[in-house]
Parts: sequence; C-alpha cells; structure tokens
Amino acid sequence: MSGEALHKPVLLNEAIDGLIRQTDGVYIDGTFGRGGHSGAILQALSPQGRLLGIDKDMDALNSPQAQQLLTDERFELAHSSFARLGELAADRQWDGKVDGILLDLGVSSPQLDVAERGFSFMNDGPLDMRMDVTQGESAAQWLAHVNEADLLKVLRVYGEEKFARRIAAEIVIQRQEEAIETTAQLAKLIANVVSRREPGKHPATRSFQAIRIKVNKELDDLEEALANSVGTLKPGGRLAVISFHSLEDRIVKRFMREQSRGAVVPRNLPIPPDAKKPVLKTIGKAVKASVSEVASNVRSRSAVLRIAEKL
Repeated sequence: MSGEALHKPVLLNEAIDGLIRQTDGVYIDGTFGRGGHSGAILQALSPQGRLLGIDKDMDALNSPQAQQLLTDERFELAHSSFARLGELAADRQWDGKVDGILLDLGVSSPQLDVAERGFSFMNDGPLDMRMDVTQGESAAQWLAHVNEADLLKVLRVYGEEKFARRIAAEIVIQRQEEAIETTAQLAKLIANVVSRREPGKHPATRSFQAIRIKVNKELDDLEEALANSVGTLKPGGRLAVISFHSLEDRIVKRFMREQSRGAVVPRNLPIPPDAKKPVLKTIGKAVKASVSEVASNVRSRSAVLRIAEKL
C-alpha cells in the first residue's frame, strides 16, 4: 500500500523529548498508527522500560511495523480505543504509575491513502471512514438514515462548514434517488453545492472531516481519554497530545488549562480546605511543526503539540 511507505510520524523529536523523563518508566502510545512514535519511544527507553501501544485499526495492528516492534519484549499492543487507556492500564496494575501518555490524533497516512478505507475524497472507494471496521456504522450507513437537522449540526459543529445547510439538504434529496455509497459520489455532491471555495482546499474537506469525526466518535473518545489520563499518570508523569484541527486542540487546551487551575476563589477570601487543587501543570507553549518538517510532510502543517505534567 502506498500509505505504508509514505507514513511519517509528526513532531517526532519534539513529542519524545517532551514525553520521556524516566527511561526505565512505563509509557502508553494511545494511537499506534504505524509505530513511528512507538519505535522512537522504545529507542529512548532502557531495558527496564515498558510501552503499551493502543489502536482501533486492525490494519495498524497487523502492519509489518507492528509485527517488528512486537519482537521487543518491552512492547505490547492492544486493539482498543484510547478512550479505554485507564482500563487498559488498570488491567496491567499500571493505574497511577504511568510515566507518559502520547496521543497523536486524527487520521494516519495509510488510512487516508488507501481508497478502500473511504476516508479521502482524493481516492474513490466505499464510503466507510471507520477506524475500527469491526464495529459501528460506516459513513454510508449513517448518511442513509440521519435526519437533516442532525446532519446539519454535525457538518456545522464538527466541520465548521459554512455551507452546512445546503449540503445537508442536498444529501437528503440525493439519497432518495440513489444511495450515497462512495467517496466520489459524496465529494461530487458537495462540490456541486459549495459556491465559494477556500484557496487550496477541496470543497469536501470540511464535510469529510465532520462525518469522519461523527462516525468514529473522535471528540467523545478524546474527552474520555483526557479524563482517564489524570488517574493513570503518576506524579511527574507527562501527557503529550498532538492535534490536527481546532476542535481537537480546543478540547486539549481547555482540559490542560482547567486541570492546572484548581479552585477559583474570589480575592481576599480564604481557600477552603476541601478546594480543588491543580492536578496538572502545562509544560512550555504549544509546539508546531518546523518549516522544514512541513516542507517534507505537508500533513504536519496543522499539527499542534501540547504537553502537561501531573503534579
């Protein structure tokens, strides 16, 4: 598959440098992908270090990269959503003992580049979009029954699509005449509806993003993973999150800010003994890909890395 050769982990050095403080520690890569970050974490760990990789996508778990890393006795791989990272850590008696958690959000290059997965309007294929094809509805199945109001909300909120109302209405009209089952069908329908195009962007970009987020419950899973990360990390353990669009980054930024604040008490009033204390502290500023990384990997251009440490 072309995506196998083209996949490049984003913000690799920055993420590893910010994540690892104890080379003999326990770490979780919540989004294994094709193992770029996992491989780098293992290289940085001592023989006593341990790493758990998690991924929803069976293609990732069965990839040559996964099979190669599984020969390392320090590494294991779980087929699951990172939303369950707390449960997976507890199963290994790691709750409250993990030194670092890495979440690399969004879609990997192999998922985008393989037409059969249905993530991209650039390659015609079945309109699937599921990261875990063993469960849940495909994008085509969801579009076949979703009501117009709910579709409008998804396109507007998850895609920040200005033409959401027109697109939702047209999908409902078109599906009565013919089922929308391929990426090319959906992309053409959207292109015909969108009257003004963003420079450098296909008119279907935002809608495909929105539907993918909905089908995979991406933002719900992210909220759950962030909440579970606090109890999973040990004091001094770090949470590193790489986001690729503003919806994800806002959730991560808000979570880290709220967890680093503690109780908000009016000035001149004593702090109650049971007041909520800060749980995290943010480490440095948000990190973006360098000019050279963007030049070599265009998908890194929107990446934002945020790091926090458990107090």
